[in-house]
Formats: sequence, structure tokens, C-alpha cells
Amino acid sequence: MSFKRLEADDFVVSTDSITAGMWVGDIATLTYFFTSSTQAAGASGDYYLNVYSSSAATDIQFAIAYANAQGSGSLAYNTAVNGYSPTGTIYGQYQNLVLGDENAAFIFGNITSSDFFALSIERSRFKEAILPGSLTLKVAGSTRTLTLTDDSAYTTTVMYGEAGRIYNIISGSAGVRNTSVNSSGWTSASGSYGWLLPDIGTILLNGAALAAPSASGGANFLYSGSASASAAPNTSPNVALYLGISGSSAKTFTLNSQESVTSDFIFVRPRSSEFNYSENPSFISGSTGEVLYSSFINNPQVYITTVGLYNDNNELLAVAKMSRPLLKDFTKEALIRVKLDF
Repeated sequence: MSFKRLEADDFVVSTDSITAGMWVGDIATLTYFFTSSTQAAGASGDYYLNVYSSSAATDIQFAIAYANAQGSGSLAYNTAVNGYSPTGTIYGQYQNLVLGDENAAFIFGNITSSDFFALSIERSRFKEAILPGSLTLKVAGSTRTLTLTDDSAYTTTVMYGEAGRIYNIISGSAGVRNTSVNSSGWTSASGSYGWLLPDIGTILLNGAALAAPSASGGANFLYSGSASASAAPNTSPNVALYLGISGSSAKTFTLNSQESVTSDFIFVRPRSSEFNYSENPSFISGSTGEVLYSSFINNPQVYITTVGLYNDNNELLAVAKMSRPLLKDFTKEALIRVKLDF
């Protein structure tokens, strides 16, 4: 066995971005939506609704939750205490998670909103983050269907919160803005359609923007807890949004995930005078330590098969196997590139 100390210029670090479809099977577009009546009727059903890609209800794709600052949209924990309900609790949780301040307000575009829907992507579905610009989501209201995306392609200064990057949800698809209502791509009176939070795999949808009239850029999306709750269907807000997504024309929820993979390249350079002899029993005598064949004394022929990486204490840290044995003698030099991904 032979050792050689690596120098600083033998190391190169590279980072690559890898993307994949968000949904199970690495597909990018989800077109089938199912829920579980058991989960909806259970203890968690008051807080969120899981959405599956098949009727078997085995692989959760994302969950829908509704948040309301006043606690509207769900029954109170105690009828004698107003404002304390699952929707109020969820609103406070997202204040802490996204804004880092229980007194801060959610400002979608340029309008403060007191309620929103949260679409939380199942953690096992994505690698590191949502890929900005990959979103296409259709939501059907009572008068029309909205097609939504994010404004990452048009943002020069990215907003940051406690949960990382923040992009506005706008009208459009696959990162391309629709300016049919106004140049910003959102509603004229209710602000943007929400936020994309790629670093925590979450989409917040502005309820007021969804419920706005068509002329203002909304879809007249009716749900319990909204300003037009008296005209809303007799279903929970979570179910209402599920029906809006699963019942939209050409129902579509497209997303990609993104992961940064760092690679450490280590270049091992056996020079012509190095690594030409072996301690293998086929090369040297185990009893006398002599070279078995005299022709190998001045003209050795060995094959490099493995590169081991050691620290200064001679502790083996990593092993790299060659794809095929590499012939080495005094007339040959080699350059072996070892790649470590992490």
C-alpha cells in the first residue's frame, strides 16, 4: 500500500441544482385528487384535509388548511369564548412560522388579509424546496376558473421571512404572468392571490382575492369564513378549496422540487515514479519480502483498482473503486477523479 499527501489544489467543490416532479412517481402535474372520509371526520379534520392522488388514500400529496385571524370558518373550542377555534390557531401558527411575530399581518401584494388557505406539500414529496416558476394551479370559483403561478421571474428583490423566500402568487401559469386584469397579475382590490414559500414547501392562497368578483380578477370563490359567508356553501373552508381544485376545468396542480447537491472533487495524481510496486502476494514474497519475478524489479506492471482517502491519523474515511483496473508502470502517469456527493 502506498500513500500520497493531497495538496490544496487537488480539491474542487461544485454545487449543482437538481429538479424533479413534485408528486409521487416524480411526476410534475397532479390531475387526480382524492380525500379520506376517515381523516376528515377524525380529530385532525377540523384543522386540515389531506389530499391523495388515488382513491386508495395511501400517498398524501398535500394538505389544505384554512386560517382566519378572527377564528371564523370553524366551530369554537368553547362557545363561551369567541375567536378561539382551529382556524384561529392555524392563523397564529403561520404568523410565528412565516412572519416570526404573532402580531404581524399577512400582506398579499399590497393588501393586508385576515384569512388565507395553506397548501402544505407532504415533506416526502420534495427534496429541498419548491422550484420557483414551476407552479401552475387551477382553482374554480362560482363564476370562473383561476390559473395561478408565482412571480419569481419578475422579482428583482426577493422578500424573506422567518421561513425563507417569499414570492407573490399571481395570475398565469408556469411562471408566466397573465396581465389581463392589471400589470401586476393580481386582483385590483384584494392584492395578490397569496404567497409561494418554496423553502418550506407551502403555498398560501389569499381568500379575499379568490372571492373577489371576476371583474376585479377574482373567481367569486365562496367559502365559510369569508366576507360573503352568508352565500357560501354549507361546507368547511378546507372542503370548499378541495372542491375548487379538484372540480376545476382541466384540473391541474403542477410543481417541481429542487435540490442543491454539493460535490467534492478530489484529484489523485499518480506520477510516473509512484505506485509502481505492490504488496500483493502475487507480486512480492510474503516470507522474504522479495519481488517474485526479476522482470518486475526494473519494469514492474501493477494495476490500480482502489483509492482510499485517509486523514492525518491514517484513518480510512472513504473508498473509491475504479470502474476497471488501471495499468501502471514507470512509463505511465494517471489522473483519477474521485467525486463525493453530499
